[in-house]
Amino acid sequence: MRHQKKINHLGRKSAHRKAMLSNMAASLIIHKRIHTTVAKAKALRIFVEPLITKSKDDTTHSRRLVFSYIQSKEAVTELFREVSKKIMDRPGGYTRILKTGNRFGDNAEMCLIELVDYNEAMMAVKEEGKTKTSRRRRSSTNKKSDESTTKEKPEVAAKPQKTKTAETPKPEPETKSEKPIESSAKPDVPEDKPEV
Repeated sequence: MRHQKKINHLGRKSAHRKAMLSNMAASLIIHKRIHTTVAKAKALRIFVEPLITKSKDDTTHSRRLVFSYIQSKEAVTELFREVSKKIMDRPGGYTRILKTGNRFGDNAEMCLIELVDYNEAMMAVKEEGKTKTSRRRRSSTNKKSDESTTKEKPEVAAKPQKTKTAETPKPEPETKSEKPIESSAKPDVPEDKPEV
């Protein structure tokens, strides 16, 4: 049984695994997107997301904590200057894993791992989706607030409502059975030509 074995060892010893995740995190922060296997991407997501959360608080202490994990000055500078501004109002979930199929040779599952706020194509699709309205009913509190706003605006005149008594009844369309049947003695002969 593998109870409480959460860490994927990735077939490496701890020093190799920590160095690999550190390098991958630095690459992800600098390039915003990297191509790797799904297992490494899931391990990297667990490694890098707490570091991105620490970057929201730009203090010397948090910079030193992040540097102790990544050990790349360029990546730490990029994380605290650029990335932290974009993710400031996001409450977690800073990375996205997009599966790309299997690798030739060993058939390993491959994917792209990227920072969510740096994919313009997905952001454009998300903005288009915002124009749709919900189909749920309004709650009673919303109706009351809407009524109060309409009462405050006396400039807009209400449309006169039509009553059923004022309308004239519309004649129903005739059906085929109600039409009078014309003489069917000789329907093939046109009326213009005289009979011979």
